[in-house]
Amino acid sequence: MTVTSGLEPGRPLARSRDAKDNALPQGLKSSPRMPNADYPHLGFDPVPGSTETVRGLHVRLTGCAKVLEETRDLVTRLMDGSYWKGDAAVAFREQLDGGSLPLNLKNAAHSLGRAARQLKLWEGELDEFQCRARRLEEEAKAAREAVGSARGRAATAGDDPDLEKKGAGGEDAQKALTRANTAVDEAGAELEKILGRARRLAEEHERQAEHRATRIREATRKLVPREPGCFDSALDWLSDNLPDILSFVAGVVGLVALFVVTGGVAAAVLLLAAAALSAGAFALRLSDPEVLATLQDGFAKGEFDSDFWGTAVGLGGDLMGALPGVGAVGLGIRGTAASIRTGGEVLSLGQKVATLGTKTMSEARAISSLENPALDLVVSGARDSAKAARVTEVSSASLGVATAGYGLVSSAVDSVDSDGVADGATGIDGTRSILDGGGLVDLSRYVF
Repeated sequence: MTVTSGLEPGRPLARSRDAKDNALPQGLKSSPRMPNADYPHLGFDPVPGSTETVRGLHVRLTGCAKVLEETRDLVTRLMDGSYWKGDAAVAFREQLDGGSLPLNLKNAAHSLGRAARQLKLWEGELDEFQCRARRLEEEAKAAREAVGSARGRAATAGDDPDLEKKGAGGEDAQKALTRANTAVDEAGAELEKILGRARRLAEEHERQAEHRATRIREATRKLVPREPGCFDSALDWLSDNLPDILSFVAGVVGLVALFVVTGGVAAAVLLLAAAALSAGAFALRLSDPEVLATLQDGFAKGEFDSDFWGTAVGLGGDLMGALPGVGAVGLGIRGTAASIRTGGEVLSLGQKVATLGTKTMSEARAISSLENPALDLVVSGARDSAKAARVTEVSSASLGVATAGYGLVSSAVDSVDSDGVADGATGIDGTRSILDGGGLVDLSRYVF
């Protein structure tokens, strides 16, 4: 088996058995070698794949998802009893009663539909990659022709008999040869730039293909039901939903804080606790590759689907929940540093920590009593604006706890999992974020 070098297509090279070869993009591997009939001047296929094959698979998966959804609807009607009656219907329902067939059909349809959408995206991306590869092939063709012409001129200059002469004639021939060799080097360098761009294209193609493959695997997690042990299931659930658990607890703590009538130490402690929980949830979400991939698909690819909005709203809510605590700690550090500078005495580490704690708690108490201009604007027309503000604030926090609680329950109990309800919860949380975000105005004024 042979591969081609950068400048001389068709020249055999030894098959690489080095482990580095396995890390190369598919089109650059020495084995198995991808056919490069479409890119003879590049010497390799930087973007292997068939858009027609991807398109056909997308159509088939979409059709399968539709059939599964229709089958699930049919089974649901049959089990309901109003669509089919008689002894056979009773026997059918007895066989399926308590089983998970409808849920499995729903999950399978949902998973295949998501996988089909990823294939549709990959079809467009692959088509774009191959258009770029064809342009590079044309550039490589022109560059190889330039290299061939330059080598021909260099060979002619090298055969010039005047090179053996002395004097002006010999010097001119030598200069012509030097220029010809320089032209060969420049043409080769230009070709190598084009081949370098093709190699980078191959790497980009490989990364995006792996990304889409990962999204397809994630989409089909519910396709085959798993039956792990109860303890393993609980651990998996906790691990998968830890950011949502922290957000839920932060919401509960924030709701409790609303019932602290005066802004005392209790309010400050609850504010800092809720902020720490929100900060933890925010950090965990950002460390999740799936979350980053969803955001990247939204901002870079325009894939503003339910997953994107759910992820964005969740991150935004966690960030807003963490900012009051971050502000309190930041002001506490600033106040502690100012006290140390003006105190004129050397403090021990314990004294510094105690001062920081005192300053932070003082700032947290002040922040917990800040107003919310957005909330004031909403209740400005009410007869009793203070009471209306209180009701609105408690209702908003309660809705936040309810939507977070639904997310946790739906992740544990498949039967209550509903895309429509989840999208509605995202809409509620997004509206709440606009209202709650008004408090950041006064927070920024206080901090700065």
